[in-house]
Amino acid sequence: MNDRLTARELAYCGLFGATALLLPVLFHLVHLGHVFLPMYLPLVALAFYVSPVAAASTAFIVPLLSGAVTGMPPFFPPVAAFMALELSFMAGVLSAIHTRWPRQNPLLSLLPTLLFGRVVYVLLVVLFSRIVELPEKFMAGLSLLGAWPGLILIAVAVPTLVRGVPSTNHNRSKEKPEVNHGQ
Repeated sequence: MNDRLTARELAYCGLFGATALLLPVLFHLVHLGHVFLPMYLPLVALAFYVSPVAAASTAFIVPLLSGAVTGMPPFFPPVAAFMALELSFMAGVLSAIHTRWPRQNPLLSLLPTLLFGRVVYVLLVVLFSRIVELPEKFMAGLSLLGAWPGLILIAVAVPTLVRGVPSTNHNRSKEKPEVNHGQ
C-alpha cells in the first residue's frame, strides 16, 4: 500500500482546504457561521475525493490554521481543537467508507458519520465543561442544537456535490488500459 499523496490529492486538499478557510469568513459576515458550519461543507465533501489519510489530515489542519490566522474558531474555549478532532474523524471515516464501497449512496455513510461526529464533539464539550466547571448539560445542549441547521445543509449539499465521484480506492487493479489503435 502506497501512503504517498498523489498530485491530484494534493490539489483537491488545497482547493477544498482553501474553500474551508474562506467560507466561514463569508458566513460570519452575515453572522451565520456558527449555525451553518461552513467549514464542514468542503472538508466533508473532500472525503469523497481523496484517501482517508489525506482527508483526515486536511480536516485536522484547517480548523487549527483558521483559528491561528482569523481567530475563528477560537482556541479558548478550545473550539478549534474540538473541530479539528471532529472533522478529522468524520473525513477519515467517510473517505474510508467511500474507498471501500465507492458505489454506495453517499447519504448512507454521511448521515451516521455526521451524527457520530457531532456526538464526539458534544462529548468533548462535556469533558471541557466539567474541567472548567461550566454547566455541562447546558453546554452540550447548545452544541447539539446549534449545529442542526449546518448538519441538514451538509446532508443536502454534499451528496449533490459528490454524485458520480470516482472511487478513491488505492488498491485498484493494475490492469493496463485498453488502447484503440484506430480500429
